[in-house]
Amino acid sequence: MALEDQLNPALADFGAEADFFQRAYTWEPKKKHQFVMVLEGVPAYLIKSSGKPEIDNGEVTLEHINVQRYVKGKSKWSALDITLYDPIVPSAAQAVMEWVRLHHESVTGRDGYSSFYKKQVKLRQLSPLGEIVEEWTLNGTYIQSAKFGDLDWATEDAQEISVTLRYDWAFLNF
Repeated sequence: MALEDQLNPALADFGAEADFFQRAYTWEPKKKHQFVMVLEGVPAYLIKSSGKPEIDNGEVTLEHINVQRYVKGKSKWSALDITLYDPIVPSAAQAVMEWVRLHHESVTGRDGYSSFYKKQVKLRQLSPLGEIVEEWTLNGTYIQSAKFGDLDWATEDAQEISVTLRYDWAFLNF
């Protein structure tokens, strides 16, 4: 009998994963800092941080005499927050404003058609070697809000822009 079986007999049966302890030390984790976002008009190296897609499934309550039963309601994808560095050149503020102008032009007050301002965004998580190990496609993405940062004489921080992206739906490619 193996030592781990003697210590805790409840751990003795792993079914198909008989080599459980061997496999426990052979996997490589995905790392949060190994990612790239492909966003038309914005250089990928300016994107400092990004959330990942989230979905919320609504709930429908079915009432019947003394009980309640539940089924899934509407599915809603949550907005995604990203942070960009804003260097002097290339200006991330200018890139974001060019996209914003496709939504709404402040000078004329006109709004754009969704086919103008909605974009497809790719969020790729990378291996230590730079291979794509996970790719999300965000479809129908537009800017829900953009915050161009603050100024402060008491800090030496790099200028950043916070953008909230709203999208219709996401797809995990692999």
